[in-house]
Amino acid sequence: WNDLCVKEVIMIFVTGDTHAQFDRRFNTKSFPEQKEMTKDDYLIICGDFGGIWARGGESNSEKHWLDWFNDRSYTLLFIDGNHENFDRLEEYPQKEWKGGKVHVIRPSIYHLMRGQVYEIDGKKIFTFGGASSHDMSGGLLDPEDPDYLRKKWELEREYEPYRIKHISWWEQELPSEEEMKEGLNNLQKHDNTVDFIITHCCSTSTQQKLGVSPAYAPDKLTDYFDRIKKMVKYRKWIFGHYHDNTNVNGKEILIYEQIIRIS
Repeated sequence: WNDLCVKEVIMIFVTGDTHAQFDRRFNTKSFPEQKEMTKDDYLIICGDFGGIWARGGESNSEKHWLDWFNDRSYTLLFIDGNHENFDRLEEYPQKEWKGGKVHVIRPSIYHLMRGQVYEIDGKKIFTFGGASSHDMSGGLLDPEDPDYLRKKWELEREYEPYRIKHISWWEQELPSEEEMKEGLNNLQKHDNTVDFIITHCCSTSTQQKLGVSPAYAPDKLTDYFDRIKKMVKYRKWIFGHYHDNTNVNGKEILIYEQIIRIS
Protein backbone atom coordinates (compact mmCIF):
# COMPACT_ATOMS: atom_id res chain seq x y z
CA TRP A 1 0.00 0.00 0.00
CA ASN A 2 2.81 2.43 0.83
CA ASP A 3 4.35 1.89 -2.62
CA LEU A 4 1.02 2.76 -4.23
CA CYS A 5 0.91 6.03 -2.29
CA VAL A 6 4.33 7.27 -3.42
CA LYS A 7 4.02 10.67 -5.10
CA GLU A 8 5.27 10.34 -8.68
CA VAL A 9 4.22 13.61 -10.34
CA ILE A 10 6.49 16.59 -9.67
CA MET A 11 4.77 19.97 -9.78
CA ILE A 12 6.52 23.13 -11.02
CA PHE A 13 4.80 26.51 -10.71
CA VAL A 14 6.00 29.89 -11.96
CA THR A 15 5.03 33.42 -10.91
CA GLY A 16 6.23 36.95 -11.59
CA ASP A 17 7.93 39.73 -9.63
CA THR A 18 7.23 39.77 -5.91
CA HIS A 19 9.28 42.75 -4.61
CA ALA A 20 9.09 41.24 -1.11
CA GLN A 21 5.26 41.42 -1.16
CA PHE A 22 4.71 37.80 -0.23
CA ASP A 23 1.75 37.49 2.11
CA ARG A 24 -1.20 37.93 -0.25
CA ARG A 25 0.14 35.92 -3.19
CA PHE A 26 1.42 32.87 -1.35
CA ASN A 27 -1.20 32.20 1.31
CA THR A 28 -3.20 28.99 0.96
CA LYS A 29 -6.28 30.82 -0.28
CA SER A 30 -4.45 32.42 -3.22
CA PHE A 31 -2.22 29.41 -3.83
CA PRO A 32 -4.22 26.37 -2.65
CA GLU A 33 -2.14 23.94 -4.72
CA GLN A 34 0.60 24.12 -2.10
CA LYS A 35 -1.51 21.93 0.16
CA GLU A 36 -0.68 19.02 -2.13
CA MET A 37 2.98 19.94 -2.69
CA THR A 38 6.13 18.47 -1.17
CA LYS A 39 9.77 19.55 -1.07
CA ASP A 40 10.16 17.72 -4.40
CA ASP A 41 7.81 20.32 -5.95
CA TYR A 42 8.92 23.81 -6.97
CA LEU A 43 7.73 27.38 -7.16
CA ILE A 44 9.87 29.65 -9.38
CA ILE A 45 9.83 33.46 -9.11
CA CYS A 46 10.82 35.28 -12.34
CA GLY A 47 13.05 37.90 -10.73
CA ASP A 48 12.68 40.92 -8.45
CA PHE A 49 12.28 38.52 -5.55
CA GLY A 50 13.11 41.30 -3.11
CA GLY A 51 13.75 38.95 -0.20
CA ILE A 52 17.46 39.85 -0.18
CA TRP A 53 17.60 43.63 -0.18
CA ALA A 54 18.61 45.22 3.11
CA ARG A 55 22.09 46.64 3.38
CA GLY A 56 24.46 44.90 5.77
CA GLY A 57 22.59 41.64 6.20
CA GLU A 58 19.14 40.19 6.77
CA SER A 59 16.63 42.55 8.28
CA ASN A 60 14.09 41.17 10.73
CA SER A 61 11.47 41.19 7.98
CA GLU A 62 13.76 39.37 5.54
CA LYS A 63 14.64 36.72 8.11
CA HIS A 64 10.96 36.20 8.85
CA TRP A 65 10.02 35.67 5.20
CA LEU A 66 13.05 33.57 4.26
CA ASP A 67 12.37 31.31 7.23
CA TRP A 68 8.67 31.27 6.29
CA PHE A 69 9.42 30.14 2.73
CA ASN A 70 11.91 27.58 3.98
CA ASP A 71 9.12 26.08 6.07
CA ARG A 72 6.65 25.81 3.17
CA SER A 73 5.69 22.43 1.79
CA TYR A 74 7.53 23.16 -1.49
CA THR A 75 11.02 24.31 -2.54
CA LEU A 76 11.31 27.96 -3.57
CA LEU A 77 13.47 28.89 -6.57
CA PHE A 78 14.06 32.37 -7.96
CA ILE A 79 16.08 34.11 -10.62
CA ASP A 80 17.41 37.61 -10.00
CA GLY A 81 15.76 40.67 -11.47
CA ASN A 82 17.14 44.18 -11.35
CA HIS A 83 15.81 44.96 -7.87
CA GLU A 84 18.07 42.67 -5.84
CA ASN A 85 20.97 43.37 -3.51
CA PHE A 86 23.62 41.72 -5.68
CA ASP A 87 26.40 42.44 -3.20
CA ARG A 88 24.65 40.22 -0.67
CA LEU A 89 23.32 37.69 -3.16
CA GLU A 90 26.83 36.90 -4.35
CA GLU A 91 27.96 36.14 -0.79
CA TYR A 92 25.72 33.09 -0.41
CA PRO A 93 27.38 29.68 -0.89
CA GLN A 94 27.22 28.07 -4.33
CA LYS A 95 26.64 24.47 -5.22
CA GLU A 96 25.75 22.30 -8.21
CA TRP A 97 22.08 21.39 -8.30
CA LYS A 98 20.07 19.60 -11.00
CA GLY A 99 22.84 20.22 -13.53
CA GLY A 100 23.39 23.95 -12.90
CA LYS A 101 24.83 26.35 -10.34
CA VAL A 102 22.73 27.82 -7.54
CA HIS A 103 23.18 30.09 -4.55
CA VAL A 104 21.85 28.38 -1.43
CA ILE A 105 19.78 30.92 0.52
CA ARG A 106 18.14 28.39 2.83
CA PRO A 107 17.96 24.58 2.62
CA SER A 108 14.73 24.95 0.61
CA ILE A 109 15.44 28.29 -1.13
CA TYR A 110 17.76 28.46 -4.15
CA HIS A 111 18.79 31.33 -6.40
CA LEU A 112 18.94 29.97 -9.95
CA MET A 113 22.00 31.57 -11.48
CA ARG A 114 22.41 33.11 -14.92
CA GLY A 115 23.03 30.98 -17.98
CA GLN A 116 22.30 27.64 -16.32
CA VAL A 117 20.34 24.65 -17.59
CA TYR A 118 18.59 22.63 -14.88
CA GLU A 119 16.97 19.25 -15.41
CA ILE A 120 13.90 18.88 -13.20
CA ASP A 121 11.53 15.97 -13.64
CA GLY A 122 12.86 15.37 -17.14
CA LYS A 123 12.35 19.02 -18.11
CA LYS A 124 15.26 21.21 -19.17
CA ILE A 125 14.96 24.77 -17.84
CA PHE A 126 17.33 27.55 -18.94
CA THR A 127 17.48 30.55 -16.60
CA PHE A 128 18.95 34.00 -17.01
CA GLY A 129 18.16 36.79 -14.58
CA GLY A 130 18.80 40.53 -14.71
CA ALA A 131 17.38 43.59 -16.45
CA SER A 132 17.95 47.32 -16.74
CA SER A 133 16.30 49.47 -14.09
CA HIS A 134 13.92 51.86 -15.80
CA ASP A 135 12.44 53.66 -12.78
CA MET A 136 15.29 56.12 -12.22
CA SER A 137 14.59 59.18 -14.35
CA GLY A 138 16.27 61.28 -11.66
CA GLY A 139 19.52 59.43 -12.26
CA LEU A 140 22.01 57.49 -10.20
CA LEU A 141 23.50 58.88 -7.00
CA ASP A 142 26.82 57.96 -5.42
CA PRO A 143 27.04 58.21 -1.59
CA GLU A 144 30.72 59.08 -2.02
CA ASP A 145 29.84 62.20 -4.02
CA PRO A 146 30.41 65.35 -1.89
CA ASP A 147 27.13 66.74 -3.29
CA TYR A 148 25.21 63.54 -2.58
CA LEU A 149 22.88 64.95 0.09
CA ARG A 150 22.09 68.09 -1.90
CA LYS A 151 21.33 66.10 -5.06
CA LYS A 152 19.19 63.66 -3.10
CA TRP A 153 17.21 66.45 -1.49
CA GLU A 154 16.60 68.18 -4.83
CA LEU A 155 15.38 64.97 -6.48
CA GLU A 156 13.05 64.24 -3.57
CA ARG A 157 11.72 67.78 -3.68
CA GLU A 158 10.84 67.31 -7.36
CA TYR A 159 9.49 63.77 -6.75
CA GLU A 160 11.99 62.40 -9.27
CA PRO A 161 12.73 58.68 -8.88
CA TYR A 162 16.40 57.91 -8.43
CA ARG A 163 18.70 55.08 -7.40
CA ILE A 164 21.73 54.95 -5.10
CA LYS A 165 24.82 52.86 -5.83
CA HIS A 166 25.07 49.76 -3.61
CA ILE A 167 21.92 50.78 -1.72
CA SER A 168 19.16 50.60 -4.30
CA TRP A 169 21.11 49.95 -7.53
CA TRP A 170 23.89 47.58 -8.54
CA GLU A 171 25.77 47.38 -11.81
CA GLN A 172 25.34 43.59 -11.72
CA GLU A 173 21.73 44.09 -12.78
CA LEU A 174 23.08 43.56 -16.31
CA PRO A 175 25.17 40.47 -17.05
CA SER A 176 28.88 40.25 -17.59
CA GLU A 177 30.35 38.94 -20.84
CA GLU A 178 31.38 35.80 -18.94
CA GLU A 179 27.80 35.11 -17.84
CA MET A 180 26.48 35.53 -21.37
CA LYS A 181 29.18 33.25 -22.80
CA GLU A 182 28.45 30.66 -20.12
CA GLY A 183 24.78 30.74 -21.06
CA LEU A 184 25.54 30.09 -24.74
CA ASN A 185 28.00 27.33 -23.86
CA ASN A 186 25.51 25.60 -21.57
CA LEU A 187 22.79 25.78 -24.20
CA GLN A 188 25.16 24.30 -26.75
CA LYS A 189 25.85 21.39 -24.39
CA HIS A 190 22.13 20.65 -24.61
CA ASP A 191 22.05 20.97 -28.41
CA ASN A 192 20.37 24.38 -28.08
CA THR A 193 17.16 22.63 -27.06
CA VAL A 194 15.33 23.14 -23.76
CA ASP A 195 11.76 22.85 -22.56
CA PHE A 196 11.49 26.19 -20.77
CA ILE A 197 13.37 29.49 -20.73
CA ILE A 198 12.80 31.58 -17.61
CA THR A 199 14.10 35.15 -17.52
CA HIS A 200 13.29 38.45 -15.85
CA CYS A 201 13.13 40.71 -18.92
CA CYS A 202 12.56 39.57 -22.50
CA SER A 203 14.12 40.02 -25.92
CA THR A 204 14.26 43.35 -27.73
CA SER A 205 11.82 42.15 -30.39
CA THR A 206 9.37 40.93 -27.75
CA GLN A 207 9.58 44.26 -25.90
CA GLN A 208 8.67 45.97 -29.15
CA LYS A 209 5.74 43.63 -29.66
CA LEU A 210 4.51 44.31 -26.14
CA GLY A 211 4.59 48.05 -26.81
CA VAL A 212 6.06 48.80 -23.41
CA SER A 213 7.06 52.28 -22.25
CA PRO A 214 10.07 53.88 -23.98
CA ALA A 215 11.75 53.69 -20.58
CA TYR A 216 12.27 49.99 -21.32
CA ALA A 217 15.00 50.65 -23.86
CA PRO A 218 16.89 47.87 -25.65
CA ASP A 219 20.17 46.89 -24.02
CA LYS A 220 22.81 44.20 -24.30
CA LEU A 221 20.66 41.72 -22.38
CA THR A 222 17.48 42.13 -24.45
CA ASP A 223 19.62 41.90 -27.60
CA TYR A 224 21.25 38.74 -26.19
CA PHE A 225 17.80 37.24 -25.71
CA ASP A 226 16.99 37.93 -29.36
CA ARG A 227 20.06 35.91 -30.27
CA ILE A 228 18.91 33.07 -28.05
CA LYS A 229 15.38 33.23 -29.46
CA LYS A 230 16.72 32.66 -32.96
CA MET A 231 19.08 29.79 -32.12
CA VAL A 232 17.35 27.82 -29.36
CA LYS A 233 14.40 25.45 -29.61
CA TYR A 234 12.06 25.79 -26.63
CA ARG A 235 8.46 25.08 -25.67
CA LYS A 236 7.72 28.16 -23.56
CA TRP A 237 9.60 31.32 -22.57
CA ILE A 238 8.29 32.83 -19.33
CA PHE A 239 9.39 36.23 -18.04
CA GLY A 240 8.36 38.99 -15.61
CA HIS A 241 9.64 42.57 -15.19
CA TYR A 242 6.81 44.40 -17.01
CA HIS A 243 4.13 43.91 -14.32
CA ASP A 244 1.41 42.39 -16.47
CA ASN A 245 -0.08 38.99 -17.25
CA THR A 246 -0.39 38.21 -20.96
CA ASN A 247 0.28 35.56 -23.57
CA VAL A 248 2.54 37.40 -25.99
CA ASN A 249 2.22 34.63 -28.54
CA GLY A 250 2.01 30.86 -28.56
CA LYS A 251 5.42 30.45 -26.91
CA GLU A 252 6.12 33.57 -24.80
CA ILE A 253 4.32 34.37 -21.56
CA LEU A 254 4.62 37.58 -19.56
CA ILE A 255 3.66 36.87 -15.96
CA TYR A 256 3.15 39.02 -12.90
CA GLU A 257 0.69 38.13 -10.14
CA GLN A 258 -0.58 34.89 -11.60
CA ILE A 259 0.86 31.54 -10.53
CA ILE A 260 0.87 29.06 -13.39
CA ARG A 261 1.78 25.41 -13.47
CA ILE A 262 4.25 24.31 -16.15
CA SER A 263 4.73 20.71 -15.08
